Amino acid sequence: MRLGAAAVLAVSALLAGCSGSDQEGRAGRNAGGQKPEISATVYDRGLVPQEEGTIEQNRWTEWIDRNGPVHVKFTPIPRNDATAKLTALFASGTAPELIFDYSNVLRGQLYTQKQMMPVDDMIAKYSTTYKQLLEKYPVLRTAASMPDGKMYGFGVINGLQANHALFIRADWLNKLNLETPKTTEELYQVMKAFTEQDPDGNRQKDTYGTSLAYITNQIVNAMFQNVKWVVEDGKLIHDWERAKAAAAFKKRLYDEGLVDPDYLTDRSGQKAQQDWVNGKIGMWGGQITGAAWLQIYESLKKNNPSAEVIVIPLPRSPYGQFSPTIQNPVQITAIVNSQAKNPEAIMKYIDFISSDEAGKTLKYGIEGTHYKQGPNGCPIFIDKEKEKQLSYAGDYRMLFSPALEGKCGRYEETLNLDHPQEKEFYTMMKQAGEYYLSPERPIADITHGEHMPIAPDDIQLIDTSVKKPIDDIWIKAIVSGAAYTPDQALAEAKSLWERAGGKQVDDWYAKWYSENKDKALLRDQLYQFKRPE
Repeated sequence: MRLGAAAVLAVSALLAGCSGSDQEGRAGRNAGGQKPEISATVYDRGLVPQEEGTIEQNRWTEWIDRNGPVHVKFTPIPRNDATAKLTALFASGTAPELIFDYSNVLRGQLYTQKQMMPVDDMIAKYSTTYKQLLEKYPVLRTAASMPDGKMYGFGVINGLQANHALFIRADWLNKLNLETPKTTEELYQVMKAFTEQDPDGNRQKDTYGTSLAYITNQIVNAMFQNVKWVVEDGKLIHDWERAKAAAAFKKRLYDEGLVDPDYLTDRSGQKAQQDWVNGKIGMWGGQITGAAWLQIYESLKKNNPSAEVIVIPLPRSPYGQFSPTIQNPVQITAIVNSQAKNPEAIMKYIDFISSDEAGKTLKYGIEGTHYKQGPNGCPIFIDKEKEKQLSYAGDYRMLFSPALEGKCGRYEETLNLDHPQEKEFYTMMKQAGEYYLSPERPIADITHGEHMPIAPDDIQLIDTSVKKPIDDIWIKAIVSGAAYTPDQALAEAKSLWERAGGKQVDDWYAKWYSENKDKALLRDQLYQFKRPE
């Protein structure tokens, strides 16, 4: 990391020496009436249909070019490897001027390396639209500020929205005369019945209660508040007992054959998703917002027309009742490269792309072509084919605040309730909002992960160096039967943490919490962003 940082600084110094003539050239072009040019990243999720072009050249980049104040040269960034790709671009001195990314970890690293430009002056001198948003939501300033007190980034107000959800087959519950599980013990009993009592009625033992892969695993951790840092008696502590309890619960499911035994090889959750869609598991953790997750539900119904699915609150564990992770209500989504040549042009683009016109166009398309006004006063897509033309446009509007649309900013309000499956998905989204957006059942973490502090490099190094070995210890306890117990795993994990210098990490976070708990954007403050119905 230090060698990479040194390389970045060396290249940065070289670029700084060349910036004057380039900036003069741009200024000359502006004076001649041509649009200035900037470079920006865009996530590449592999979602662009072949007939639409590429993520850097398609109907929506053309619309931006025609209607925006600048020409934008887009650099695609693989979504599943964004941090590594962006780190490499900065190290080589080839990073674009405007970076769209959700990672607060990357932002912290770039701040330490002085690779980001503070944006306070840009906003003060050149902004109109974003400046008004900042005045309306000053919390954006808090979220974007770094230790030197300056803002490093631009963001959005999403409002409070559900993200992960726990889905369960209600028709299986009804067939087996089971109630919706309200505690983790009741959940175990339901998983046992789903595995052993032939809920799909095919007279074969070919179903499981669930899979512990990916999001479902995260949801089980949330049930037990297995999130590492918890507050007890007003102090932030590194908790180990919750980790042991979560591992013991998973071990019980695994030992009794109630979960897919191959879940460890299913890192991305694709097999679990297919098992859910094919009607082979009765409970599944997925996301609740977006066209891709609606399509998963539609696939389930196509394969299992009689399936009935509901979203349920997370069952209560001995540590309380919690909710799965939610979407970040206040999110920093863009930063500026410290080597950017034309801050004024960048700011004008940010004002444009965060505007109502650009945001709604890139969300709904063209009125009469892609959408119409629905009976609730919100845009709804005219048909599925037109909606597909917007399926990849979301990453161009990472600076459009859904909260500004009121109720129309919610994905569920764009669903066509004349379509039975969209209406059913709409009901599930409403259930998720009711169950997961209440401070009575808060998220398990002390705040959204994107608002956790960025620790110094030496603290991060200790933390990250033992994360996987400790995760592997807990996995060993889950899959090893009687040969290796959660108690043994707890002792080994704590010993490894202490030998690695974990006390320094614990002390740093405890001190940060003590000094910042009254001003940081912690869990309780997140619920103030719940939108009115």
